[in-house]
Parts: sequence; C-alpha cells; structure tokens
Amino acid sequence: MLYNWLRAFHIIGVVAWFAGLFYIFRLYVYHVENKHKPEVVEVLTTMERKLYRIILTPAMVFTTVMGALLVARMPEFYFAQGWFHAKLLGLVGLFVYHFYSGKVGRDFARGKVELSSRQCRMINEAPTVLLLLIVIMVVVKPWSGT
Repeated sequence: MLYNWLRAFHIIGVVAWFAGLFYIFRLYVYHVENKHKPEVVEVLTTMERKLYRIILTPAMVFTTVMGALLVARMPEFYFAQGWFHAKLLGLVGLFVYHFYSGKVGRDFARGKVELSSRQCRMINEAPTVLLLLIVIMVVVKPWSGT
C-alpha cells in the first residue's frame, strides 16, 4: 500500500516538475525577444525567478525524494534492470537542464542575455526528449529480461 502512495506522489512531483521545465525556456524566449523593453524584462525576470524557486526546485526535490524512497524499498531489483539505468541517465539530463535553466535565469536577471530566441526555443525541446526516454524506460522496460 505504501508503495502505491509513493508512486502516486512521485508521479505528481514529475508532473509539477515537467510543467515548470516546459515553461521556463518559453519565458526565456520572451525575455530575449523583449530585452530592450525594461518594463517587460522586469516582469519576466520576476516570473522566471518565482517559477524556478517556488515551483521547479521544490518539485525537483519532491520528485527526487519520492523516487529515492521507491528505489529504497527494492534497490537490488531496480539496480539490476537495464531500463532503470537508462532512466537514471535521463534523470541526470533533467538535473543538468534544471540547473542550467537556473543559471540562464540568473544571467538574464543580471542583464547578461547571450542566447538567441532560436537557441532558447531549441533548448526548450530537451525536456520533451528526456520525458520520452524516461516514460518509455519505465512503462515498456526494455532490457528487463521479461
């Protein structure tokens, strides 16, 4: 019973985290496209900071804690599965994307806008690719031996 609760909370955390991950670089696109409009940049900077600090980071921590608790219940099972290793690789990619998003936000807040709108749009696709990888690993479980 506890396992199902942990899974439910883990999935809720994933949904919240991905909502923020999908949105953060969309805000950066608007930021780049309006970098010469101080009143717009001020609003976007506030939105970016709040999204990162109030939604993204707590959702990442919550997701990670729930996932770790799930794995802790049967570590020898999970770590013996090839699909789980691939999922963990996707998770590393999500952490990199998450923290890079925070760095970009801090740079933008300091007025250091070095990315183009096109680059922000391209970077914004990364969580979709990682989501596909992770969901396929967890649901299809290739390399599971079953």
